[in-house]
Amino acid sequence: MPLAAHAFIAPLIVACALFMESVDANIIVTALPSMARDFGHSPVTLNIAITAYVVGLGVFIPICGWLADRFGARTVFRTAIGIFVVGSLMCAASNSLAMMTFARFVQGVGGAMMVPVGRIIIFRAVPRAELVRAMNYLSIPALFGPAAGPLVGGFITTYLHWRLIFLINVPIGLYGIYLANKHIANTHEPDPGPLDTFGFLLSAAGAALLLMGLTLIDGELTSRTNAIAMCVAGAAMIALYVPYARRKTRPVLDLSFLRLPTYHASVVGGSLFRIGLGAVPFLLPLALQEGLGMSAFHSGLITCASAVGGAVSRFTATRTLRRFGFRTVLMYNAAFAGLAIAAYAAFRPGMPTWAIWTIVLVGGVFPALQFTSLNSMIYAEIAPVDAGRATSLGSVVQQMSLGLGVTVAGLVLHLSHWIQGHPTIVWSDFWPAFIVVGLFSFASIPITGRLPPHAGDEVARGKRRRESDERSEEKKAEAEAEKKSADIHTGPVA
Repeated sequence: MPLAAHAFIAPLIVACALFMESVDANIIVTALPSMARDFGHSPVTLNIAITAYVVGLGVFIPICGWLADRFGARTVFRTAIGIFVVGSLMCAASNSLAMMTFARFVQGVGGAMMVPVGRIIIFRAVPRAELVRAMNYLSIPALFGPAAGPLVGGFITTYLHWRLIFLINVPIGLYGIYLANKHIANTHEPDPGPLDTFGFLLSAAGAALLLMGLTLIDGELTSRTNAIAMCVAGAAMIALYVPYARRKTRPVLDLSFLRLPTYHASVVGGSLFRIGLGAVPFLLPLALQEGLGMSAFHSGLITCASAVGGAVSRFTATRTLRRFGFRTVLMYNAAFAGLAIAAYAAFRPGMPTWAIWTIVLVGGVFPALQFTSLNSMIYAEIAPVDAGRATSLGSVVQQMSLGLGVTVAGLVLHLSHWIQGHPTIVWSDFWPAFIVVGLFSFASIPITGRLPPHAGDEVARGKRRRESDERSEEKKAEAEAEKKSADIHTGPVA
């Protein structure tokens, strides 16, 4: 198959899964206030439904690479889509917060294998120098999810019923399975090795307990003592996993990849950035609906502006990275993204809709470029044989960071609401949360700033970099030839 076809078809198929996930994620945050009223809880408390999804991701992402290597990427990819569709049907049938939380966990199990395995499919199908372009092909169809999610979710929630929003995933999932059957090869590694069962249980339980404990620490659904105990137990398990992984030959989460500069910057620095960005889809619809009194549909019309800004950014991402390289883009763009998020704190009652829409539009430009850069750079120094294990570790940290962002936003919102002493959530409760999550983006700059100036240039600059290397090699060869010729003619000096 021609290179252009490889760089387009595989990302487009995986984009069906990304589209389904992004629509679902943006729909549920738009519908949170309506769901909270039906379940008899505060809208902020429903962040547990978002966290449950992330916990499902955290539990099963670590083995997605091994499963893809053992059973084939296409087999795991199709199964993951099927599980996600089943979880969506369960969400639509939920009649309590407990059932919704479990249904979201099931969705997370499907999502844990769906997107990471999709990235493995792309990594194995596309040459390394074309990865940035392939990621853009992958991102462009996925942009419709963040744009369509708030609009469709807001319309359905306002004029129909929120339960219907989860049924959208069914036709998209079935179409994704059909495309995978038709166009994706069932590639796998000949010898993936045994599964690290103990490491899987230790890391999965630790991440789940820590994140759920932080989410429940406000004391509304359980006592703070129980929540703190969960946090302590989870942190202890994660701490035990670190020395265990260093001794294990092939741990389920191989921490040795963090020694690679580009991988370390993408995962560790990117995790701080994602904490801030993970909070925005949760905070923004709540601020517009609960703080400014908008309907779900009006809120959706505004939040979709972020996706429009992201589309503009992704169209120029390849050119930007070729011009400036990963290090420069990640450092300066993180600062711009942090300022863009903090600007949401300026929202006030009576503020013109066009002004709010413009701020949200600009707020989508810089995060999209950051995500494209981080997702492309993560594979810059990874060998194809290590793609599965590298994806597992990277995806766990990425998704847990996004979930932690929701948790941090909820805690700051609770604290702000408590300090100001308002009987219900009002607009002035939200500005401290937007400031705090914006600062996380700035916190990533020192980490990405440690990258060498030309780190990841094979991916960022692709052909240009290779041509430069070839010219350098040619000049070096010519110089050596001239030196040998001079030695032959002059002979050794006595």
